[in-house]
Amino acid sequence: MAQLRIALAQTNPVVGDLDGNAAKLVDWTRRAAESGAHLVVFTEMFLTGYPVEDLVLRASFVEASLAALEDVAARLAAEGLGEIPVVTGYVDRAQRAFRVGQPKGAPLDAAALLYQGRVVVRTAKHHLPNYGVFDEYRYFVRGDRLPVFRLHGVDVAVAICEDLWQEGGPVSVAGQAGAGLLVVPNASPYEKEKDDVRLALCARRAREAGCALAYANQVGGQDELVFDGDSLVVSADGELIARAGQFTEELLITDLDLPVGTGEPGEFPMDAGDGTTITVERLVLSTEPLAYPALPPVVAERLDDLAEVYQALVLGVRDYVTKNGFRSVILGLSGGIDSALTATIAADAIGAGRVHVVLMPSRYSSDHSVLDAEELVRRQGLNAQVVPIADLVSAFEKEIELTGLAAENLQARVRGLTLMALSNQHGHLVLTTGNKSELATGYSTLYGDSAGGFAPIKDVPKSMVWALSRWRNTQSTPPPIPENSITKEPSAELRPDQRDTDSLPPYEVLDRILDDYVERDLGRAGLIAAGHDPELVTRVIRLVDLAEYKRRQYPPGPKITPKNFGRDRRLPITNRWREG
Repeated sequence: MAQLRIALAQTNPVVGDLDGNAAKLVDWTRRAAESGAHLVVFTEMFLTGYPVEDLVLRASFVEASLAALEDVAARLAAEGLGEIPVVTGYVDRAQRAFRVGQPKGAPLDAAALLYQGRVVVRTAKHHLPNYGVFDEYRYFVRGDRLPVFRLHGVDVAVAICEDLWQEGGPVSVAGQAGAGLLVVPNASPYEKEKDDVRLALCARRAREAGCALAYANQVGGQDELVFDGDSLVVSADGELIARAGQFTEELLITDLDLPVGTGEPGEFPMDAGDGTTITVERLVLSTEPLAYPALPPVVAERLDDLAEVYQALVLGVRDYVTKNGFRSVILGLSGGIDSALTATIAADAIGAGRVHVVLMPSRYSSDHSVLDAEELVRRQGLNAQVVPIADLVSAFEKEIELTGLAAENLQARVRGLTLMALSNQHGHLVLTTGNKSELATGYSTLYGDSAGGFAPIKDVPKSMVWALSRWRNTQSTPPPIPENSITKEPSAELRPDQRDTDSLPPYEVLDRILDDYVERDLGRAGLIAAGHDPELVTRVIRLVDLAEYKRRQYPPGPKITPKNFGRDRRLPITNRWREG
């Protein structure tokens, strides 16, 4: 057996910031070297950030990625870090066509080994995900090589993200090649309870490959996606050895006892077990095994389910604000639970001093709503101003005769107009406050409460809005959200004595139907078979289907469920298909 100290760099890159990401790679490699690490593993497409989407279709972007890779390899050596091997993700270019219609020079989701100032070996993702939020078959061609490099006597193989999630391919070949360690750079987006799935997957793949497995995952927010980190190391028998924290940058240092490699250098084609052949590329960096006093492994404590979701929302808001250069945010504060939770998330993300709220009472606003909003401002120290909208609404009504729903929605649109005007004046990012249940059923006003740049609770069902609010109130004293905002019956307050239940079923009933229809894609018959009331099923399906055009115009927001409105769920607006 031989020892090896590995460092998993669980970091937060910025898409398109090749210089900034390269500087971070050098900085974190230095930290790893100071910790005595023998190998550093960064995440999938770290140099470019992930996902880069259609940027990868620009030849100039791919060229910049390739140049950044060569430059950072040389920089590591120039700064005295050339003797520590570094695995990092980047975008490469294929040298030949891999499928019909794909031109020569197509992009690759790649990883490279940097050593002694050079790019020593390159590989590319074999399995290209094309489901959920992933469109990688649109962008990349598959790789067909598996590098196995000998480091201090240990044979180390490299596979990339989806190659771990699918049967066959690089994991199977790593086992055939007798690797002692499989390192896997990842950019695996968060969704609730995914950490349990991830650990079980890594354990299963380690047992299949017959070697220890080190999983380095990205952390941070990127538009609708949030990456939770949760990097981990498991033994060859699938036992957890080390685990990083969630939603935080961290260098996970782990000492491993690993078998000494025996394979000869060279290239060896192997059956990938999925109908393809992968060529193993063996090379030697160093052969002498190491023995030294090992550090105790670190296993970070897991967050509970609500804490996990809340931290994902906070990180998603923080990174959207900071990575896009906003200094502050603004939102309408009604005294209701949705705006209360949104304001609290924003304050936790960027600090109360950078959060501006506007109280916009109308002729139908209740006294307690205004008082609840003022109490939240006092508890959290937010910047607040009051802009009564009754006169503004009246000015519209003098010029345009509106009744019923059109008159109600005018109030929401005046509020949206007010927020956008203040945003334009002061440079604030407008946060919308709609939840997933409202978006699903169209219970939002286009160009009103949907007006804004980012939607923190867009993927949070109403039932979870309450649960998260109650959880957050247990985490600090005094509780940030007034109890009355949580317990009172929800209302849009656009007409006298209005209640959400005037238009929608109770949220605990609605959310169960929405979960089955939106996330599980059950049809009408399936929903009824699942125990939902047939009349209510018909009504909810109609509401969801008719609101597709509204959702297309809603701002992005952090994905926390298995299927969000946005990257995950794409239905035609012009659509005559109706369930049942």
